[in-house]
Amino acid sequence: MLKRILTLSTGMILGSLLAMGLVHLVQLIGLWGDRDATKSADYYRKVLAEVRERYVDPDKVESEELTREALKGMLRSLDPYSDFMRAPDYDSLQEDIDSKFGGIGVQIEFRESWVVVIAPMSGTPGERAGILRGDRILEVDDESMRGLSINQVVSRMRGDPGESVDIVLARESEDDPVEVSIVREIIKVESVTNVALVQPTIGYLRIAQFSAPTASEMRAAVTDLRARGMTSLIIDVRNNPGGLLSSAKEVLKPFFAAGELMVYTEGRNADDRREFLSSHEGELWDFPLVVLINNGSASASEILAGALKDTSKARIIGETSFGKGSVQSVIGLPNGEGLRLTTGRYYTPSGVTVNEVGVSPDEEIVMSPEDDLNVTLQRRRPDISDPTVFEERFGFAPITDRQLEAAIAYLQGGSREETEE
Repeated sequence: MLKRILTLSTGMILGSLLAMGLVHLVQLIGLWGDRDATKSADYYRKVLAEVRERYVDPDKVESEELTREALKGMLRSLDPYSDFMRAPDYDSLQEDIDSKFGGIGVQIEFRESWVVVIAPMSGTPGERAGILRGDRILEVDDESMRGLSINQVVSRMRGDPGESVDIVLARESEDDPVEVSIVREIIKVESVTNVALVQPTIGYLRIAQFSAPTASEMRAAVTDLRARGMTSLIIDVRNNPGGLLSSAKEVLKPFFAAGELMVYTEGRNADDRREFLSSHEGELWDFPLVVLINNGSASASEILAGALKDTSKARIIGETSFGKGSVQSVIGLPNGEGLRLTTGRYYTPSGVTVNEVGVSPDEEIVMSPEDDLNVTLQRRRPDISDPTVFEERFGFAPITDRQLEAAIAYLQGGSREETEE
């Protein structure tokens, strides 16, 4: 979904804005010949002058700092996905795209003004330090994390491998805060995980996100499963928030004949349409296929599910997906900063958009939020196979994944409803 675009004209203009400050905004916008924009910028400059002259704390009214905050507000006013990124946030985005970073290896979520641990990743410094599911992150290096966004907390915990980070945690089973000091390591996030045969001829794999290595990891997984006797496959993109459009396109290629339309995007202008055709060479992956989705499946996950459903190449099981059908371009700026800007919407081969409506499953099976969270954790920790050990570690006994069971039943010869009759 994300494509880095280095456009000289926009990059130079926005870069100049950041380097020179808002004082020169009018002259720069005048290059575009937009009188309305020039008038708005002039008004903005007057407000800036009032703030700089009258605000009670002079240390908080530095021009470049206010300019960056203004740019962030401008981008965020467009939609939930456009953003101006300062250098640390831009670096973090690039690390996510590369699926490799220096950190402690914990999966987290935002809950009631705090970032909470979903689970430590297997074999990581976070797990070795004893971090547990449900731990609330109170402080990182003596800085309170209350009210900070997930990205802000992540940026504090990430850093150079070999450097230590001090973390204070709140744990339900402890009266006092838990303090841990952890040495960061390179954390490589595999985007294709849990590769296994769930039945003698039924393969399963989970795509956690669509990043640069995803397509090659997918090919390796399918090759391995077929060598072990797989004749049908379940692709799980539940709670996959998306990622790179280019990655989704590469993952789709083996399912489409060369020259076949997989997805297309349209922007604000008629000539912005871009069609993505398969260039696959070799044997097609035409085996029976199920894709698992839920409300946490978004963006590139919906591209995959929507394209395969639209062309009758897969059965979709689960819940209606999130409904993020927009494309964000990543634009690099000077000083290591960048923009994430919505530049288009994508469509399935027949012209269907999932934007704000999502992909509807062929077979709907709704799971409660609690069951979904528990099943998600079970998938992330396949290394703990003993139910007793699992319950001692995470506080609940493993439960049945009803959506996965329905996929298996379908591939064995019938839908869940048919097998229950």
